Formats: sequence, structure tokens, C-alpha cells
Amino acid sequence: MTVQIASSAAAIPSRARFLRWATAALRRKARITLRIVDTREARALNKSYRRRDYATNVLTFVYADQRPLAGDIALCAPVVRREARAQKISIAAHYAHLTVHGVLHLQGYDHLRTSDAERMERLEARILKKLGYDDPYRTETAKKS
Repeated sequence: MTVQIASSAAAIPSRARFLRWATAALRRKARITLRIVDTREARALNKSYRRRDYATNVLTFVYADQRPLAGDIALCAPVVRREARAQKISIAAHYAHLTVHGVLHLQGYDHLRTSDAERMERLEARILKKLGYDDPYRTETAKKS
């Protein structure tokens, strides 16, 4: 896996951490480029490929759905930071979640249908638990129980 840091944002995890998170979610060999971007690049990518004119937290591009799997994942550092603050979680936990999420997308997981979303969320929660992070889909009420 190649990690490209194309952002000057603070609190970006190390390449080793991104590799650990991605590896935890991989079920087969893959060639992945993980790129940490700023808002401008994330917005341009989202507009070009999804026709949505805003910066989103994660974008996944699959180039070869074969062996080895190949694709790119773009994480928008300012959006990740803003969302982590809003959710009152650590930035590292949110980066871990979005890295796992993107790697699962590369492997064909999706969340367009409710049943697929539930399946993907359960898998994300299991992987993140093994990595030492809380379930990102638990509500605040559930966390207090």
C-alpha cells in the first residue's frame, strides 16, 4: 500500500497506522494508494466522479476487481477532523473507521440497500473492535449503557 500525504492538516496519522488499518480490513491481496487530501482536491474528485459539488470524507476508486485488487482511496483531512470533533471521537478513530470503510468498498461492499449497509456496518464494527476502537455506529445512548 502506498500512502500519499497531500494535505498540510494537523493530526494526520502515520503511514504505519494507515497500513495497519487497511490490512485489518483486507481479505485478499491488493495494490492500494491511500491519499490524504485537502478540501479542494476532495471536492474536485467528488464533483468529477460522483457529480456532487462538495468535499466528502472518503472516496473509493476500484481499478481492478480481480487478483490482485487495485484501487485508490482518498480521505479528506479537514472533513475527517470536522466530523471527529462533531462526533466527539478521536481523529485517529475516525481515520481508522474511514480507512476500513474505504478498503471494504474496494472489496465490493456497499451500503446502497439497507441490508447491505447493515452487513457492512457490522463488519466495520468487528474490524475496528479488533483494532481497539469503539463501534462507530453505536448511538450516544448505547455508549452510555
